[in-house]
Amino acid sequence: MVCTPSVTFEESAVAAVVSEQLAAWGIAARREGNNILALTSQYKEERKNLLLCAHLDTVPPAKGYTRDPYDPGKDEDRIWGLGSNDDGGSVVALIETFRRLQNEDLPINLMMALTCEEERSGEHGIHHLWDNVFGKTFPRPDFAIVGEPTGGRAAIAERGLLVIDAEARGISGHAARKEGVSALYHAIEDINTLREYQFEKISPFLGAVKLSVTQINAGTAHNVIPDRCQYVIDIRPTEQYTNAEILAILQHLLHDENREAQGLQTTLTARNLKNRSSATHPDSPLLKALQACSIETFASPTTSDWMHMQCDTIKMGPGESSRSHRPNEYILKAEIEEAVDKYLNFIRFIGQGHCL
Repeated sequence: MVCTPSVTFEESAVAAVVSEQLAAWGIAARREGNNILALTSQYKEERKNLLLCAHLDTVPPAKGYTRDPYDPGKDEDRIWGLGSNDDGGSVVALIETFRRLQNEDLPINLMMALTCEEERSGEHGIHHLWDNVFGKTFPRPDFAIVGEPTGGRAAIAERGLLVIDAEARGISGHAARKEGVSALYHAIEDINTLREYQFEKISPFLGAVKLSVTQINAGTAHNVIPDRCQYVIDIRPTEQYTNAEILAILQHLLHDENREAQGLQTTLTARNLKNRSSATHPDSPLLKALQACSIETFASPTTSDWMHMQCDTIKMGPGESSRSHRPNEYILKAEIEEAVDKYLNFIRFIGQGHCL
């Protein structure tokens, strides 16, 4: 997998590599674009379905690599290379877990989805599977484990992502004559309002919604009062709000009738409303199983395929998030082995029916 480049939207080759290996192991898998789907041989329609999910794609190699990003190396204790930690370790651990359980008659059905386009929230990955495949040509999951580098802990909540492009409008004029109304000053007022605003609802898992203005651009020349000022708002939602609700709150917050009567206004445009925050249901059998298996839980600041899933979910896998998207990425072999044992114990506990 490491030797096969699989940057987002270019996963066909790595999907072929993985599909070929699954077939060699006797796992009946099917391709859905660059996604790979599989069911265990003991599938029974009346049982609940547990999905094992990890992604095949990677980000482009970061600057600063001092070794070949597509060379896994020959170390005894670790595997180097782009995607080894994010998300190859989880892919391999979940495949091995599925492989060991594929002929075991559990009281739940085990299904697997190895997805594409996760790093860019693409339309043809898990989003496509939920909208067009699950519940139609493939069973719909009731529960899911998303494999991501979490240090072996289980994330029971993760922040979403909402990026808003804002434009403050003013009136152009000549700076020497103090004509017009500066859109830049208008934007500064907006930004101060946003900086001081506190969302009322606090998540028991993630705390408050985080909001930052991260980019700003205005002006065409030093002597022209700008009539447009663009800025970008980066928001990390919690499960207490939908992205659409946050957008509506901020539009109301920046609405000013007096300014708008003078032709001054601010428009907010969300780049995407789909990247929602997620949290495991408080009464979830997954939480009961985590507690019974003594698996540490936490709230994750990063997003994953979880944000597109419409079932009860946790996020758990080998490796460390701090190694992702950085030069000289690696994962320890022991981390993958430990993850397989943890997945097996966790799934068997659920399968025993103690918490379903």
